[in-house]
Amino acid sequence: MEDMIIKQTRELGKLIQQDERYKAYVEARDKNDGDPALQQMISEFNILRSDLSNEMIKDDKDTEKLKQLDEDIKNLYSSIMESELMVAFNQAKAEMDSLLSQVNNIITMCANGEDPDTCSISAGCTGSCESCGGCH
Repeated sequence: MEDMIIKQTRELGKLIQQDERYKAYVEARDKNDGDPALQQMISEFNILRSDLSNEMIKDDKDTEKLKQLDEDIKNLYSSIMESELMVAFNQAKAEMDSLLSQVNNIITMCANGEDPDTCSISAGCTGSCESCGGCH
C-alpha cells in the first residue's frame, strides 16, 4: 500500500498540472521548442560557445578571435532573450517557479513544526536558507 503522504503528494501534483501557471508554462515551453527561428538561434549560440571554449584552451590563443566570439555570443544571447517567445517563456517560468517555491516553503515550514494553516508564504523566498535573513 502506498504511503499516505506520497499519495497526497501525487494529488498535489495533479492539482499543480491543472493550475493556469503550469498550463502557461507548458504552452510557452512548447512554443519555444517548436519555433524554428528561435531553435536556430539557440543552436548557433551553442556552437559559438563551443568555439569559444575550444579557442580558450589553445596554447596560442587568438585574442581577436576570442573578442569577436565573445561579442557574437553576447549579441546572440541578447537576441534570444529579447525574442517575444523567450520573454513569454521566462515570465511563465518565473510564475511557475514562484508557485513551486511557495509549495516547498509550506512543506518545509510544516516539517519544522509550523502550523500548516498559518505559516506564511514569502513569494520572494528562494527556498535556500543560505542567503536568508529568516522566515519569522
